[in-house]
Amino acid sequence: MDGISLEVLSGKLSSISEEMQLVILKSAHSRMVNEACDATSALLDKDGRNISQAVSIPIHLGCLTVMGDLFSKEFPEGKAKPGDCYILNDPYSGGTHLPDIAVATPSFLGNKLIGYATVMIHHQDIGGVLPGSASVYAHDIYSEGLRLPLVKIIDAGKINDDLVSLMTSNSRTPETLRGDLLAQIAASIIGAQRLSKLADSYGSRPLYEGINSLLDYTEKLTRDEINKIPDGHYVFNDWVDNDGSLDHKEPIKIKVKMSVKGSNIKFDFSGSSPQVKTAINNVPSSGTSAVMFGIRTLTGHKAPDNEGGFRPVSIHFPKGSILNPTFAAPVASRSVSLRRVVDVVLGVLAKALPRKYPAANCGQASVIYCGSFDETTKETIVGAIGGPWMGGMGARPNKDGIDVTDHDASNVYHVPLEVSEAELPIRFEKMELWKDSGGPGKWRGGLGFYSEVQWLKGKATASIRRDRHKFKPWGLSGGLPGPLCRTAILRKGLGQRNIPGKSQIELNAGDKIKLWTTGSGGHSNPFKRDPILVFEDFLDQKISRKSALNDYGVVIIRNQLDLKKTEVLRNKTN
Repeated sequence: MDGISLEVLSGKLSSISEEMQLVILKSAHSRMVNEACDATSALLDKDGRNISQAVSIPIHLGCLTVMGDLFSKEFPEGKAKPGDCYILNDPYSGGTHLPDIAVATPSFLGNKLIGYATVMIHHQDIGGVLPGSASVYAHDIYSEGLRLPLVKIIDAGKINDDLVSLMTSNSRTPETLRGDLLAQIAASIIGAQRLSKLADSYGSRPLYEGINSLLDYTEKLTRDEINKIPDGHYVFNDWVDNDGSLDHKEPIKIKVKMSVKGSNIKFDFSGSSPQVKTAINNVPSSGTSAVMFGIRTLTGHKAPDNEGGFRPVSIHFPKGSILNPTFAAPVASRSVSLRRVVDVVLGVLAKALPRKYPAANCGQASVIYCGSFDETTKETIVGAIGGPWMGGMGARPNKDGIDVTDHDASNVYHVPLEVSEAELPIRFEKMELWKDSGGPGKWRGGLGFYSEVQWLKGKATASIRRDRHKFKPWGLSGGLPGPLCRTAILRKGLGQRNIPGKSQIELNAGDKIKLWTTGSGGHSNPFKRDPILVFEDFLDQKISRKSALNDYGVVIIRNQLDLKKTEVLRNKTN
């Protein structure tokens, strides 16, 4: 195909992926999907290669590629049949954690296999020891919920009702699980139908050749960018606060060595901490997604969304480490360490390309899952308090970071407060930007937030999953870090106390949870920031007068900017 024809084909493949994504977001039952948009849709060819992915969850990039290999090996041409649909969530067979369930529908032109339409979503509850199926304290994979190997959920057009019944019987929210499951199957079937029509319009052979050309093109663009990185070895590390257990309070190291030679690049995570007892371990498919996200940032919007860009990349996760645990280590809360993998990948790329990458993001998704029994309806209530809440985006080499946004591995939305209040017996009493939470720099880090939420009725078990209580999001090129996160509980009649970022607590009516979520790191010397911008941040209540003076050397008197005294102070300090 010529270049124009390839661009048209790329657009058609993307439109199918995006249609699948729209279907699942519009038809899913759970707030985690229809509000937070925790879902991913992709097309795979008959060889299991990711040929097009919707603009959705980068955290699923690598695992969908791994799953594609499984689909093509277990259900290749001759074994896959029209009307089939497959399902998988096993982290030790290509999945991420048990709540992330993937389905795939094979697509055919006549009896010839063309590919697979895949949809993965985060389900609200799939069983396990705590509501939400993402407890930090699960002690093995068996305690995290229902584990599904790669099996058929639809066989030649007939759904396996027994399997669906098994799944819903293991969930605290059976109707929501059923609704989400049927929605993602429907989206997957639509994708398979669209791919069949596309193959019919092109012919199977020309389509396959066009796909090969698109993958080659993405590979070329990626290699061109890798070639711009000076050959050599680059090392970066960051830390997770701890694993959340009572007997392990030591920080957990995430270390990467990036080796570049020509247009090839390797990421070696040797030196990272060993696997831990709690569920913040990561299987390799998750870590691979974090690396592929970093690689994808090299090419930006120029490259089609397919796996061709992964060909120049090799990755090593040492066996028995927190990034490659031995079976049956728990992994339900893997996003805690995964966020730090993203941080170190971007950090090591920033060492090689300092003018391209931002300072550290907030490095977490604050999640609080609650489970309660409604005495009135006699139903189990499961839901997340707001969230998944993010802090700020790291300051860029030439721009401020963005306040309170998901910006890296997951790309999800915050659930509106009103939606959370409708789902759970809670009331948000405060939700505001946290002043001074963006790391100072010539370019300021994006701000985090401060929140107060009250539990209103009955009792509940809350599973809290947070980090950055001990290790600040780092700045770059002289920029300063953001502050530490903080979590507190205010008990009615007992006062307020700080609690660890990884906690399991019981809530009673009237109890309040308070969250301070860090912003992000700043970029370059704060004393180089335009005083006008500092003053505007002060007026917008993004920074305090004290921070303006001490961090930026900007003098504000009676809410007025004093440029002369600012110049004197900065010259004296420098």
